[in-house]
Amino acid sequence: MSDLRPTDASPSGAHKSKTVATWLALVLGSLGLHRFYLYGFGDRLAWLHPWPTLLGLYGLQRMELLGQDDRLSWVLMPLLGLMLVNAMICGIVYGLSSDEKWDAQHNGGRASRPSGWGAVIGVVACVFLGGISLMTTIAFSAQRYFETQVEAAQEISQDPSSSGSSR
Repeated sequence: MSDLRPTDASPSGAHKSKTVATWLALVLGSLGLHRFYLYGFGDRLAWLHPWPTLLGLYGLQRMELLGQDDRLSWVLMPLLGLMLVNAMICGIVYGLSSDEKWDAQHNGGRASRPSGWGAVIGVVACVFLGGISLMTTIAFSAQRYFETQVEAAQEISQDPSSSGSSR
């Protein structure tokens, strides 16, 4: 199986900042911008990020237009939540990696400036927004699941053919 990451993380030899990667994951990571920054436009995984995010946004728009009873929005909206959680996890991993490991992986071993507080603040924001996104996605999905189970049970209990009395 082929590796989906490019072998040369910095083809142009440009310095890749841990702080910038953390903040890109925080702000636009669900669209894959942090991966484009780190691996370039040839990264296949980066091109997969926008589609579930856009489908989740479409589900959110459908729910706003059609109301909470639209079942397609129930399926699509958790995609947005999962992509946001994925991006926040990437931001946390980027921000918490040691500067030496970061330089070895993304800067070809060339030493760079210490990342400082910018990366730390980015990690804190990623933890905060990631937790909110994860809990919201779980709560929304669980609520919709149990609502469909209650509706199905009500339909079964109101079905005259299942009452057991035949004439």
